[in-house]
Amino acid sequence: MALEVDREKASFMLQAKTLGFPVSNTSKRSFFIAQIMLRAFAAGLTLVAVCVMATSSQSVTVLGITIKAQYSDSSATRFLLVSDAIVCAFSVISVISVYCLSRSESNPRNSYLFLHDMVIMVLAISGCAAATAVGYISRYGEEKMGWFAVCDRVGKFCTQMTISLVLSYLAFFCYFALAVMSSNKQSLVSSQ
Repeated sequence: MALEVDREKASFMLQAKTLGFPVSNTSKRSFFIAQIMLRAFAAGLTLVAVCVMATSSQSVTVLGITIKAQYSDSSATRFLLVSDAIVCAFSVISVISVYCLSRSESNPRNSYLFLHDMVIMVLAISGCAAATAVGYISRYGEEKMGWFAVCDRVGKFCTQMTISLVLSYLAFFCYFALAVMSSNKQSLVSSQ
């Protein structure tokens, strides 16, 4: 009887230390699966975004002059392409790292992985923000500055760039979710 009370008390104390979230092998496995899935999604999303952006181009003829719109015309879209390629590469590396860390017997602090996620998240959002600003001006123009909208002339190109940008934002949200999950796990580990 006393042994049962001690077990219940120990279970209650463990739940109290983890803010009511019981730590079990199931939750560790779920955390691992979520990490792998979000990193794989981010890698896939950025890979598709890079492919869509790299192949986006459209030629139009205005007053007898042929103009070709492509991603390399803007430094912001070039930055988004490079940042997406870096996010994709580091996402693949982090999938492998998380898998290897989960298979090892040691239980290292995941602060390096958390730092990695934060850096990649900031890189992803900076590329998205730069391309969004240029995309907004391309779509709607800025008459006060004398910048005219070009998406009414190169609609296919703008649609492809929008698709690439949406995929990049989705990859950012994957890393945002990873950062929140890792932060929550770090706070639970430090409170124990």
